[in-house]
Amino acid sequence: MCEILATTLLKYSEGLTKLLPTIGCIGTYILCYFFFGKAVTKIHLGIAYATWCGVGIVATTLISYFVFRERLNAQIVIGILFITVGCVILNLKQ
Repeated sequence: MCEILATTLLKYSEGLTKLLPTIGCIGTYILCYFFFGKAVTKIHLGIAYATWCGVGIVATTLISYFVFRERLNAQIVIGILFITVGCVILNLKQ
């Protein structure tokens, strides 16, 4: 959740030019790495990182669509489906 919030705040910071969203973005990225560091003590690094990236990409794409009204096309939707399937397969092999 921290990574998704940080990425969303990055958009609101408008290239790190707005102070409050920039501070929030940096702070949540720090929290994100703190929690990720804790997670990899119990989860294999490759699986944890792939899941983190996959969930982040899917959630950020949905936020981009619903909050920022950015367009999605068939290629993006297919890519999101592949990412989701890949994350599920990785977690089944754990």
